[in-house]
Amino acid sequence: MAGAERVLTERDLNRALLARQLLLERARLPIPRALERMGGLQAQYAPAMYVGLWTRLDGLKREALTRALERRSVIQATLMRATIHVVSRRDYWPVAVAIRDPRRRWWERVHPNRPRDMRPAAKRLRRYLADGPRRRKEIEEFLGRERALGVGAYLDLVRVPPSGTWEQRRADLYAAAEDWVGPESIDADEALTILVRRYLTAFGPALRGDIADWAGVPVGEVDAALGRMKLRRFRDEAGKELLDLPRAPLPDPDTPAPPRFLPVWDATLLVHCRRTQILPEEYRPLVFNVKTPHSVNTFLIDGRVAGTWRYEQDRVKVEPFEGVPRKARRELDEEAKRLAVFHS
Repeated sequence: MAGAERVLTERDLNRALLARQLLLERARLPIPRALERMGGLQAQYAPAMYVGLWTRLDGLKREALTRALERRSVIQATLMRATIHVVSRRDYWPVAVAIRDPRRRWWERVHPNRPRDMRPAAKRLRRYLADGPRRRKEIEEFLGRERALGVGAYLDLVRVPPSGTWEQRRADLYAAAEDWVGPESIDADEALTILVRRYLTAFGPALRGDIADWAGVPVGEVDAALGRMKLRRFRDEAGKELLDLPRAPLPDPDTPAPPRFLPVWDATLLVHCRRTQILPEEYRPLVFNVKTPHSVNTFLIDGRVAGTWRYEQDRVKVEPFEGVPRKARRELDEEAKRLAVFHS
């Protein structure tokens, strides 16, 4: 790997993030491919993943994502940072295998008084699910609530439709991943390398620690994967090393960024992307706080969060944090009308 050369400004990093997250221009891509480009989508609130794709893909219809879930071309599961994500079918096993051991270690660390028979419980549940998906309530009745709470750290589970969709928002129907996705066929090293590559594709150039924070994997394990990859190196304005993939896009920092609407839990707003200032620090307490740990719906002006939005009475209503330039406000209002149609 070559030594550090170019210094990337905050604006450089902002435009790189927007380009890779398909927020500079809507893309014409199949949903699975888009998810691979974006590093998956958080989906704790099912409509959020629909809005997150709508704002990035040209002409997306709600039913297209529901069909993709039904056809198993995209998979919904508890993955990075033990949160619900939707990823492509091709990416499911690499992600699940890469985060499996760290997730299990984390769960055991924060639940020191857990039942001691979790592995046998996982085996029992695997047999129980052989006849088909089961509701969360059924799993709790079968295993007991405490075991059901953590069994996903010992058995790979996916959340399957019709739950976890726009129409049935609670993702409480579970299947064994082997049954729904197919057998696991990747080793841990290769899986982690793919996961790190997905991060840099979606969010780079990045600090090593940012990759670890997003993935929920220790920095040492991330370093091992980085050592197997061909990388570009940059520096940020503070002199810290940024890593990236060869030929990944780095747009001109003056590239125009159109208004865009983001849903709750959009991964671009989390702390691993702080370097890009897509969420200005002065607004972070307005988006993430004890009253809204799930964040709020936000909109972007010139590539930065500039306010919040809500869908109400067949309209998308915006609440800017401060004044919005006239031209940007016209564009924002037009985008709000399109989002209202998507909701209706």
